[in-house]
Amino acid sequence: MSAHLSAPSSAKPVAWTDDDLIRHGTPAFRRTNLALFAAGLSTFGLLYCVQPLMPMFSAHYGISAAASALSLSLTTGVLAFAMLFVGGVSDAWGRKSVMVASLLSSAVLVLLTALMPNWYALLTIRTLLGLTLSGLPAVAMTYLTEEMHPESIGLGMGLYISGSAVGGMSGRLISGVVADYFGWRIGVAVVGVVGLVCGLMFWRALPPSRHFRPQALQWRALLSRFAGMFHDAGLPWLFAEGFLLLGAFVTVYNYLGYRLLAPPYNLSQAVVGLIFAIYLVGTFSSAWMGHLAGKLGRRKVLWTAFALMLFGVACTMMTSLWLIILGITAITFGFFGGHSIVSSWVGRRGGVAKAQASSMYLFSYYMGSSIAGASGGLFYADYGWPGVALFVGVLVLAGLLIALWLYRVQPLPQLVTPPAPMSKGAMP
Repeated sequence: MSAHLSAPSSAKPVAWTDDDLIRHGTPAFRRTNLALFAAGLSTFGLLYCVQPLMPMFSAHYGISAAASALSLSLTTGVLAFAMLFVGGVSDAWGRKSVMVASLLSSAVLVLLTALMPNWYALLTIRTLLGLTLSGLPAVAMTYLTEEMHPESIGLGMGLYISGSAVGGMSGRLISGVVADYFGWRIGVAVVGVVGLVCGLMFWRALPPSRHFRPQALQWRALLSRFAGMFHDAGLPWLFAEGFLLLGAFVTVYNYLGYRLLAPPYNLSQAVVGLIFAIYLVGTFSSAWMGHLAGKLGRRKVLWTAFALMLFGVACTMMTSLWLIILGITAITFGFFGGHSIVSSWVGRRGGVAKAQASSMYLFSYYMGSSIAGASGGLFYADYGWPGVALFVGVLVLAGLLIALWLYRVQPLPQLVTPPAPMSKGAMP
């Protein structure tokens, strides 16, 4: 039985029309997407700002590439587990309040990272960051599926992920370039300040939830919803796609800097940081492929994202720098397009358990980053870039096969009853 077919007893149907939902082209849509664009920029800038600094960590602290990757893998690992429960917390406390607290506390922690005296203290702060960051991604997906019209959610999710793409690019680019001139501590601090400004912008711009109804935390019911999702024909495979998508993508970017800083390329830290500007293609592909999937059907478009990533992995095996850049561009385009499709698909298929479905998807997604991102360092240590490319190629090929299998999964009937609007005086 699908997770969407049985609502909890506390969910009372209400009469409302499509006019209650946010549609593209309206002022509410523009405010929502401005806020979520800023949230994505902040969250993923704060999360990934250490990625281009990994070679600097290795040189400064005398640690291996795999050990340096812990500065990201520990964060994403804690983030993955925390997001299993943050959806339930937002059911009780409200979507917007949880997201605001997440953004502001995370920015403060990144500012503190720049002050840490040693490697173990830095890892401690990065671990705590995974906990605070968890309040944004899963809840943002839930907010969109609750507040946006079905015809607009693909575009809305794509624009949110575009902000994530710009954030991931900006955090990496700013920290990488600034670190080359002023040191990694200043680079991290600048990213923290940007994150704080974006968090305040989000707080001001995001409209309050209109279709959120607070519910008391009921752990038994929460665990039952998690278990129920695995009876659905499609959701477990969508969770696996999230693991494979981010696992492949992060592994490539984790060890790209090591390859390009070494002979025969010998690029500077600043130039390697500039390569992260390739993330800009994600701002286009996430919105475009998300919108295309909304028109043609997600099952008809998803496989193309993995096919493009597989082509990109093959290009990175070449020695030409331009072919490597082409490959990274193809991987980035396919990744952001695929994530946009899968994340919106999970939200729609999750039904009344959409918060838990989003949390489970993002658990799998960030576990892919944590496990594959760290494991790739072992392949790099033993086999260099060919080992990394082979490892990533296997992940992407598995994702392609699952996408082709998902083509056969039947779509769900459009019968989900939206939750009641938030009662007066409830937490926004």
